[in-house]
Amino acid sequence: MYGKLKRRYARHCGSARLHLHMPVLLVGANLVLLAVLLLDQPVSAYVLHSGGMLRQVGAIVTDVGKSGWLIFASILILFEALSVSRLTSSLSARFKALYVGQLAAYLLATVVISGLVANLAKRLIGRARPLYQDEAGIFGFSPLHGGFQFESFPSGHSTTVGAILMAVALIAPRYRSLCLVMAIWLGISRVMVGAHYPSDVIAGLTLGAWSSILLAMLFARYGFLFREQGNALPVLRRTLPLALPQPPVPVAKPAAQPEQREGGDALPAAA
Repeated sequence: MYGKLKRRYARHCGSARLHLHMPVLLVGANLVLLAVLLLDQPVSAYVLHSGGMLRQVGAIVTDVGKSGWLIFASILILFEALSVSRLTSSLSARFKALYVGQLAAYLLATVVISGLVANLAKRLIGRARPLYQDEAGIFGFSPLHGGFQFESFPSGHSTTVGAILMAVALIAPRYRSLCLVMAIWLGISRVMVGAHYPSDVIAGLTLGAWSSILLAMLFARYGFLFREQGNALPVLRRTLPLALPQPPVPVAKPAAQPEQREGGDALPAAA
């Protein structure tokens, strides 16, 4: 297995280096710093003292950022693709099924890895949530506290949103503008419900997007799903099948019809 991966890496590795993810981290880090200095205090204070309408609007869309349904869907697609690749006798159908399996594995990896990093970071950092701003302030930290009230930075929901929407943007570039709008709304919904500061959301979106780009470049280095194109972001190696190919179903041949005489009577069947 290791030998195969090593040969794939040597065959698909280009001259570009894994550095395209660095601008994402640089821009994200600066936005986080600006949000801490300019936005966290006034925005969180407004949300906490505003009416319930704002929180109701945020609650409508915020659950989309939960990772559970994304992980389940990715695993389901992955197992279906692997099953089809083993059951089908067509080489073309098997190839398409394995390609869909690579897509599912990529989506699963982006959500799981970014989520694990986000959950580890928020426990190590231990920033107090906006709900406890009056007691702890926006700079209230309790590393390794382990409680919900000190797990604000970065936002786990926003990390999932950033990961999955950046993955979609890489797979379907024509929808990048839509992915950006969705990322903003889904991320801000965490601020609207009072669960996170703006800087928490920006950090989560950045972490998720960075993870998806880094994993896409890693997949491209081994010839899976993506391919490198110089200093630009990775692109799909080939067009994605809209549906998994189905194994061929044997079709029964129709029974032979008796021959007809010129007068319309059927000839007797041969014994």
